Amino acid sequence: MRRVLSNVLLTALLLLPSARMMADDYATLHTEKIQNPMLWADVPDPDVIRVGDTFYLVSTTMHLMPGAPIMKSKDLKNWETVGYIFDKLTDSPKYDLLQGTVYGRGQWATSLKYHNGKFYALLAPNEQGAMGDTYIFTADKAEGPWKILSRMRHFHDCSLFFDDDGRVYVIYGTGELMELKPDLSDVIEGTHQHIFQKEADETGLLEGSRVIKYNGKYYLLMISHVYAAGRHRREVCYRADDIHGPYEKQVILESEFGGFSYEAQGTIVDSPSGDWYGIIFQDRGGVGRVLTVMPCRWINGWPMLGDENGKVPDEVRPFVSGEPEASIVKSDDFSDAKLGLHWQWNHNPIDEAWSLTERFGFLRLKTNRVVENIYLAPNTLTQRMEGPQCSAYIVMDYSNMKDGDCAGFAAFNSDTGGLFIKRTGKNYFLEMDELSVQLSDRNKEVTKVDQKMVEGVALTKLYPKAKKIWLRIDADFRPGQGGRRMGGADCANFYYSMDGETWNQIGTKDYRLNFDWRRFFMGTKFGIFCYATKKKGGFVDVDEFCYQKIKE
Repeated sequence: MRRVLSNVLLTALLLLPSARMMADDYATLHTEKIQNPMLWADVPDPDVIRVGDTFYLVSTTMHLMPGAPIMKSKDLKNWETVGYIFDKLTDSPKYDLLQGTVYGRGQWATSLKYHNGKFYALLAPNEQGAMGDTYIFTADKAEGPWKILSRMRHFHDCSLFFDDDGRVYVIYGTGELMELKPDLSDVIEGTHQHIFQKEADETGLLEGSRVIKYNGKYYLLMISHVYAAGRHRREVCYRADDIHGPYEKQVILESEFGGFSYEAQGTIVDSPSGDWYGIIFQDRGGVGRVLTVMPCRWINGWPMLGDENGKVPDEVRPFVSGEPEASIVKSDDFSDAKLGLHWQWNHNPIDEAWSLTERFGFLRLKTNRVVENIYLAPNTLTQRMEGPQCSAYIVMDYSNMKDGDCAGFAAFNSDTGGLFIKRTGKNYFLEMDELSVQLSDRNKEVTKVDQKMVEGVALTKLYPKAKKIWLRIDADFRPGQGGRRMGGADCANFYYSMDGETWNQIGTKDYRLNFDWRRFFMGTKFGIFCYATKKKGGFVDVDEFCYQKIKE
C-alpha cells in the first residue's frame, strides 16, 4: 500500500539532515498572509462564530451526507472539518435515492450560534411541505454530538438570534421576523413582522440573513440582488436600535474580485482582541462558491467590508501566526476504522454496502441495488475540488466486480466527466465518459441522463493479469485561463496507470466543469463510485485517495 502524500512529506522532513532548517521554513510558511479566496472550494452560505480563541464555520452541502459540516480554525487561514450536525435526512425515501432524488435540495444556509454554554444550529431544508420544516439542533461541543431540539415551519435563509433580555428570534426571507418560545420549541403566534421593505430596483430576493448585536444596536446582513445599470450583487446591512425597527440601510460591500463576479452573502465575526473580519462567498464557476476573508471596519457605526477602497483584498493578515497547516480536503489511506470527516456521501449512504474493516487499509464499496447510471447509484463518496489547481488519484482493486458493474473515479456534478471501469461478461474495460443529467424543476428528480463514451481501453486484452488500476483527475480553476465566460479555466483532465508510475491521458482534454444552480447548485466534487446495472453483489476495494492542492 502506498503511503499518502502528506505522510511521505512529513517523513522526508524528519529524516533529512537539514530537518531543523526545513522545519523552520515550514513554520514560516504558516505565518504567511491568508491568500484570498480563504477557502478556494465549494463552501457557500457561511455562518461564522467565535467561542474563546476558536472560530467555527458552518456551510451548505445540500444533498450530501452527513450534512451541515462544522469547520474550525484558530487563525482564519487553516480550517478543518470537525463534525456534522446530522448524519442523514430521513423524511423521504428520495434522500435514499429511492422514488426520486433531492439534488440541490436538502440542508441550506444553516445559522450557527453559541449561547449560555451551548451551541445551536437552525436549518431548513430547501423543500416543500413537512420535508422543509425548520430544525433547531443543540450540542455541548461544536464537534457534536448534536441532537434535535425542535421542529417547526419553514424559514428561508434564516438567522437565529438570542437577545440580551432572554428573548429569541428568527429572522428570515426578505426582512421577516418571528419570536420563538423561550424553550425554542416553536414560534410565538402573532409575532410575525416585516421589519423593512426592499428598494424598488431590488427585484431579486434579499436573502442570507445574518444577525448580530454590537454596542446596543441590531445589525442584519443580507445579500441584495439588483438588476439595474451600474448596479451589482452586493452585501447590505440594516441597522436599528430596536430589533423590531425602524431600520436604516447601508451598502457595506460592492466589489468584484479576482476576475470573477461581485461578492455577497456571509457574515462578520470579531477576534478576542477586538478586530473584526468579514467572511463572504463568491460564485467561481466549476469549483463552486468560495469563501473570502476581509477586514471589517466600523465606520460611523456601520460594519464596512473590504480594504480602504471597499474592495476585497488579495490577502489578509491571519489572526494568529504559526498554526499547524489544516485543510478541509485530505488524502486518505483508509487505514482508520471510521470514515474521515473530510468525506461526504451523495445522498444517504447504505451503510451495509460499504466497509473499512472487511479488508484492512481499503475502502470497500459493494453493490446492493441495480441502477441505470451514476446519478441513481448509492454510496458515491465525495470530496471537494480546490483551486487554483488540484490533483487526486485513487488506487482501485476491481477484480471482484460482477457482470454489468461500473466503478471508478469522477469529476462529479450535474455535468460529469468520469473514468469508468466496466465489466462485460468476463472482460473489463476502462472508459472516459461524459455525462449530463436533467432534473425536474419542481421535484429535482432525474428525468434523463445523457452518457457518451469518449475513449476506451480494453483492460482484459491489454493487461490480462491486472487486478488494480490507478485513476487520476487533474482540475484547473485558475482565473483567466482560456478566456472562459466565467473568467476561469474550469477544466479537468483524466489519466490512468497500471503501475502508479506511468500515466496515460484518456478521453476529453480540458473537459469543462460547470456550475448550474438549476440542477446540483454546487461545485464539482471528486467522486468514488461502484454500482450494478445487472445484478448486485460485486464490489471494489479502494487502496488510497491521494490528493494534492497545487498552488500558483
